Amino acid sequence: MMALIGPEEILQLAPSGHYIALRIGFAFPMEEINELPPEWVDHYTKQRFMLFDPVVRWAYGNVGTCRWSEIPLDDPKRVIAQAQTFGMRFGVTVSVFDSGQDGQRSFGSFTRSDREYTDLEVKLLRAFLTRRHNETAPPTNLTRAELEALGMVKDGKRLKEIAHELSVSEGAVKQRLKNAKLKLGAKTGTQAATLASQYGLI
Repeated sequence: MMALIGPEEILQLAPSGHYIALRIGFAFPMEEINELPPEWVDHYTKQRFMLFDPVVRWAYGNVGTCRWSEIPLDDPKRVIAQAQTFGMRFGVTVSVFDSGQDGQRSFGSFTRSDREYTDLEVKLLRAFLTRRHNETAPPTNLTRAELEALGMVKDGKRLKEIAHELSVSEGAVKQRLKNAKLKLGAKTGTQAATLASQYGLI
């Protein structure tokens, strides 16, 4: 069995920086970790590289792992070559995708300046990203009544309004929201509604 690695080990495996986007919906990830060199992020943003970046294109079009040196895509803006001048000489990208109607993708790029990633390191990074992808999956145990109440919270309705519209007591609404908060790991009803919305549940 492969050892589990955490954020500390990621910093050791990617000393030149890393970027992780978890649960990308229509356009934005639910969680984003950007530990790339700030100078590179600034240069990348100003040059509008994302539209041309073969690493990003590969991550969106594939599942699995790929060393940057093996990406089989054109790089007309020389994004990878320019990344090397910022100390990211070697990289590996991992892409994970949920099959199904609401499939969401997570991907991560990990870099170093000294050598190519070993097969074991690539496997460890894939296991790490897959675990983080699964940990951030939406819960499947929310009831229709709980989602209905969360949808009304999202719309800015107060407890009394929700109870009146659903023809239930305020206590019943409180219980639904309490259950939803527990299942979503949220502290407040508003936070639970936001998370449910990010997951595409409401």
